[in-house]
Amino acid sequence: MRRSLITLTALALMVLACGNGASAEAPLETGGDQGAQLFRLHCTLCHGKDGRLGFNGAKDLTASALSRAEMIAQVTNGKGKMMPYKNVLTAKEIEAVVDYTRKLGQAR
Repeated sequence: MRRSLITLTALALMVLACGNGASAEAPLETGGDQGAQLFRLHCTLCHGKDGRLGFNGAKDLTASALSRAEMIAQVTNGKGKMMPYKNVLTAKEIEAVVDYTRKLGQAR
């Protein structure tokens, strides 16, 4: 029973994170870094605000050795437990998130 409750809670949090209403049709706040805003909306639940959280098996993004192109492919198509974002974000938005994510590793 407890394990089921934990699993349901985790799934509910993931649905809330993915269904936050941000899309290509709904513009983000003006000003600021679009990649950072999108990262906060879509990635922080599993990766944390600094990219290191690792919830549900999420990788530490600050330690990634992937190239920019590999990261774009992974965000676009998903991998393992990570869902694909090709139907959630535009190609430009995915690039913005990846560029922001790569900055997290440099700030380390």
